[in-house]
Amino acid sequence: MTQTAENRIAPHPFGREISQQQLIETFNQCRQWEDHYRQLILLAKKLPALPENLKQQDTEMSGCENRVWLGYQLLPDGHLHFYGDSEGRIVKGLLAVLLTAVEGKTPEQILATNLLALFHQLGLEQQISGSRLNGVKSLINTVQNAAKSYIKDHPDVAP
Repeated sequence: MTQTAENRIAPHPFGREISQQQLIETFNQCRQWEDHYRQLILLAKKLPALPENLKQQDTEMSGCENRVWLGYQLLPDGHLHFYGDSEGRIVKGLLAVLLTAVEGKTPEQILATNLLALFHQLGLEQQISGSRLNGVKSLINTVQNAAKSYIKDHPDVAP
């Protein structure tokens, strides 16, 4: 049984209403970096702001230029729900791309996915600054560590 969006902490449309394939099709139409930039800002606008009570120290990423929060919850069906926010529009758009790739997947599915490949496929990896790319890699590491912790700590939820 899949948990409804109402039962999720900080629900968002990424990974459910907005798919990886939709992102790929949209970004493939971008010819210049400004077009990619515009798309990231549009994605950022679709990611609802986190309530202040979810912007806690344990969900705040360290070492990022902009403040970024990334949290997650294990759903009853063994899938993971990720949620987040950022003070920077581009970073928030990059976070939305990552959420699209991981939302609603099992820990095993997340660990089997090359998450950086989506950024490359969208033409973002080669366009963003080195510090932003390092921030994306840090977000990916956080997602992968979350998935690993559920496999290690909760083997009973693995499919």
